[in-house]
Amino acid sequence: MPLMFLAETVRAYRERDPAARSNLEVLLCYPGLHAVGIHSVASFCWRHGWHTLGRFISHIGRFLTGIEIHPGAKLGRRFVIDHGMGVVIGETAEIGDDVYIYHQVTLGGTSLSGGKRHPTIGNNVIIGAGAKVLGAIQIGDGARIGANAVVVSEVPAETTVVGIPARPVERQANRPRFDAYGTPCDPCLDPLFHEVELLRAELTSLEARLATQASRQPEA
Repeated sequence: MPLMFLAETVRAYRERDPAARSNLEVLLCYPGLHAVGIHSVASFCWRHGWHTLGRFISHIGRFLTGIEIHPGAKLGRRFVIDHGMGVVIGETAEIGDDVYIYHQVTLGGTSLSGGKRHPTIGNNVIIGAGAKVLGAIQIGDGARIGANAVVVSEVPAETTVVGIPARPVERQANRPRFDAYGTPCDPCLDPLFHEVELLRAELTSLEARLATQASRQPEA
């Protein structure tokens, strides 16, 4: 990782993680930063045709950090991996600038054929812990993917998706720019919560109609 890119990535960690109290702490104690640095070396080898060496360096990075990034993956600037354990980023994945992902995230492929088979992540995207983004799909700029969501189709820009399979929810206009874990905190924004509330309203209406009909029937 070039020194300039390293400096701006450290700054991104400081800006987005209140637990980061100094640049030295980020440099020494953040496995996401270490994984991206190791990946830059593995990627250099991969791009120059030293595939086995690139994979071996990537394997060392996985052993040291718990984060698996294929040397063929393309990472943007100021890429932050928070906590990081269990993150998997596949060979043809592409990640834009200012992306923030949490632990247990998978950017995986769904095809056994060659070519593009992993996701393309736009700029300023947040992917919550445990989320799975699968296939050669596009995640638009500014999108938010909630914790444990399973995404198998395109996500438009500035859209928040949650659930299995992931579905869009409304994003409040006055929400802060950074959504921790990519997940809305308001339960009313959860599509499953909304559907349950609709069923509850229909049940209440049905009970009211049945009670009205029963009161109108003549006594025997």
